[in-house]
Amino acid sequence: MKTRRLLRTFAIGIGTAGLLVSGCSGGGSSPSASATGTAAPEGLSSYYAQKLSWRDCGVEGFECTTMKAPRDYGKPGDGDIDLAVSRKKATGPGERIGSLLVNPGGPGGSAIEYLQGYAALGYPAQVRARYDMVAIDPRGVARSEPVECLTGKEMDAFTQVDQTPDDEAEVRKLTAAFEKFAQGCEKRSGEILPYVSTVDTARDMDVLRSLLGDEKLHYVGASYGTFLGATYADLFPERAGRLVLDGAMDPSLPAVDMNRDQTAGFEGAFQSFAADCVKQPDCPLGTTSTADAAAELKQLFKDLDAKPIPTGDEDRKLGESLAITGVIAAMYDEAAWPQLREALEGARRSDGSGLLSLADSYYERGPDGNYANLMFANAAVNCLDLPPAFDGPDAVEKAVPDFEKASPVFGRGFAWASLNCAYWPTEATGTPHRTEAKGAAPIVVVGTTRDPATPYKWSQSLAAQLDSGTLLTYDGDGHTAYGRGSDCIDTAINTYLLEGTPPPNGKKCR
Repeated sequence: MKTRRLLRTFAIGIGTAGLLVSGCSGGGSSPSASATGTAAPEGLSSYYAQKLSWRDCGVEGFECTTMKAPRDYGKPGDGDIDLAVSRKKATGPGERIGSLLVNPGGPGGSAIEYLQGYAALGYPAQVRARYDMVAIDPRGVARSEPVECLTGKEMDAFTQVDQTPDDEAEVRKLTAAFEKFAQGCEKRSGEILPYVSTVDTARDMDVLRSLLGDEKLHYVGASYGTFLGATYADLFPERAGRLVLDGAMDPSLPAVDMNRDQTAGFEGAFQSFAADCVKQPDCPLGTTSTADAAAELKQLFKDLDAKPIPTGDEDRKLGESLAITGVIAAMYDEAAWPQLREALEGARRSDGSGLLSLADSYYERGPDGNYANLMFANAAVNCLDLPPAFDGPDAVEKAVPDFEKASPVFGRGFAWASLNCAYWPTEATGTPHRTEAKGAAPIVVVGTTRDPATPYKWSQSLAAQLDSGTLLTYDGDGHTAYGRGSDCIDTAINTYLLEGTPPPNGKKCR
């Protein structure tokens, strides 16, 4: 099964696809907003009335097209943005319910890649039978006018910058790296940077809903995709259909609180890994206690900070920063724990290739040395959606003790990584806020108790904020829950998607 996209929110700033679809055209059309029984918002009738032309896009069973949206919703006459869309029609049997839009998170993950690589093939057959499976790459992402910031070589250098600075010189190098990253984004993508917020993308989703001929938007969003889905419901509650928000974010939190919570989440995930590791005969962190395992890992990071080790790539040795990223990457799914044990054992023998491979998967670095635009879009969206967690190095230093309390293993690095948006060239347009979506149909919020990237309490909070939210809990490890092995979770969500009946609020699964 294709692994769900990782959530790169505010905490993983320093670290900070597939088939290309361009200008698909030919055959078919879509109804206007009036055909779906909903009026187009003022000034946007031409977008809601456009015709979608579908054609085969080179992947068996899938169609592709391009839709237009205003670059600036506040000034819809000032230019358009082209957004890539793909779908796989309902296979039957059974009456078609409508379209099911999917988003894997990020922000910055390609929804089309996720659709074509997993969702339209791996979602339960009964769901795929009755829904057209649909994805739109959000503005600034992958096929939809992607944000670009650094070259492959520049990203290689960026990912190796020490994110746990020990003195003023290292602090200056880190802040210079953040500044160079931001300047690169402004130079290469400055025209689009102010217009890639989650609110903008949610409004794009409503245009697409109408063009697909659906009165209601049915949606499954994972990780950051939950923030996107909740934002849609808040903007268009009367148009929100069956929404599943899996691995939820909490829109009411400021960036610094979100970062600190996520730091604690990764600490919890590491504790689960360590508890399992010390029971294994091949555990490279010892076979005694989780406390000893944490001490061993911290010592490894310290050693790599002082003396990076070879990886097989002459230009990239494994230092502390890449090692931390490699470990974090494996925290998203317990299925990666054996690979992490092997990588850590390799690092103990001065072979950094295993941890480098994990870090590369996290950053979506290809074998050719080029990076997907994931990390660029991630920063662009995050830095627009919320004001910076910190305004400078002094503020980080003051916060480090709290972050280290949240995670003795990862805290210092996460605190410094939270500085990235302080140097962003575009001011944030979003603020922390409660998301209630009053008047929306029941919305299912799914939380995993030991989720590292979207801590369980975020799902609890979002479900409580939403006027029609219902909380479904998975007692387990890893990031998100749907399609990850729990029959209880899958049955509850499938029933909701197919029949419109949400699980009882507070239902728990293992």
